[in-house]
This record gives sequence, C-alpha cells and structure tokens, in this order.
Amino acid sequence: MTDHPHIGAIIFPGMDQIDFTGPFEILARVPDSTFHVIGKATAPICDIRGLILTPEKSFDTAPPLDVLVIPGGSGQEALMEDEAVLAFIRRQAAGARYVFSVCTGALVCGAAGLLKGKKATTHWRSFHLLRYFGAIPVKERVVVDGKLITAAGVTAGIDGALRVAALLRGDRAAQEIQLYLEYAPEPPFQSGTPETAPPAIVNNVKNSSREITQTRLATAKRVAERLGIDTATCYDAS
Repeated sequence: MTDHPHIGAIIFPGMDQIDFTGPFEILARVPDSTFHVIGKATAPICDIRGLILTPEKSFDTAPPLDVLVIPGGSGQEALMEDEAVLAFIRRQAAGARYVFSVCTGALVCGAAGLLKGKKATTHWRSFHLLRYFGAIPVKERVVVDGKLITAAGVTAGIDGALRVAALLRGDRAAQEIQLYLEYAPEPPFQSGTPETAPPAIVNNVKNSSREITQTRLATAKRVAERLGIDTATCYDAS
C-alpha cells in the first residue's frame, strides 16, 4: 500500500445509498488518504429511493486503488453480468490492498470471481447465494479473509468500514473516527436480524423481497455455470 492510500467506491443506479454513504463517512476521514467516487461513467445516478449521486471519476479515469469498495442494493443485478464492471473490479482488485463489499456488493464480487474459496458474508436474504460463487459463507456482521472484507446487510457497512480504517491506520485512528461520528447505536427495537426479529416481521420482509431474491438466485445460477462452480451444496431459499 502507498503511504497515501487511494480509496475508491463504485456507485451505480439502484444501489442502496447507505451501503456507500455509511462507509464514505468513515473512509473519507482516514488520515492522509484520498477517497474517489467512481461510476461506469460520470453522469449522475439515482439510488433505489431517489437520492441523486454523482461520480467524480469513470472507470477509465480512476487511479489504481489501495481499497476498492463495492456497495449493494437491487441495482447490483445489472452489474453481475456487465463485463465492463466485472473487468474493472478484477483489474483494481488485483493491485488493491483490500477489497471491501457491503451487503449484496458481495454478489458482485462473486460474479467477478473474487469469492472462490473465500470466507464471506452478505445480507441475510442473499446469504444462501454465496455458495454459488464458491464462497465459504460465514454468519458474521463483518468477515475478513486476507484482502477480502465483506459486511452483511446495509448498515453493517459502517462496522466494516471501521475495520478497514483500522487496517489502514491502526485502531486508534479508527476509534477517533468512530467517536467523532458518535457511532454508538442503541436501536429502539431488537429486530435488526432474522434471529431477533418477531416471526411476523421476518415473514413480511421475506414476502416483500421475494421477487428480487428469486431474481438474484437466477443470476447466481448463471454466474455459477460461467465460473464452473459445483452447486451441489447450494440450496434455494424463498
């Protein structure tokens, strides 16, 4: 890694903005570093809820990165079979110190071939898909396997980004960032995971996300075939 690390995140239409903006708040504060906001092109993009974000660099103008950040969201589907996106990820990952995915950004990493033989996590509704990319699923909020760092659903990107900050500049720097942001969550409900949420809430969320989950499964199967992954140990979950 260079003495002045270059950190870059890909943004794309239909992403969950907090998968990007949560880690951005932390990683943009890493001492003596530069954060790049990267898109396939530099036109503004719209996240899944309507927030407009504008890349400052395109794939063609992005510098070599020390840390590559890949957010998730339903728009990730369009990336998983987009060779321009996958080639950019593979090229940057080859020279990066760390590759950090948030939520279903892990599936994009998988489509790029980065999860083979790696421990990884992702959003709980897509966790069963990790095996289609040759990953070793680990049910943790943040999983580190060598240069690959994966965070579970959405807000887990904040925890993962603090881990990345610590890897780059030490625990003290990461703790100072955490304190400045006053990141000390005390949620009003204990429904942040399917294990702690009431069964009726879990069922409602499953039902509301069933269509995108099935779409992701179909894409994962196509990618698995392309990557030559043995899917005998995979299973389908609604």
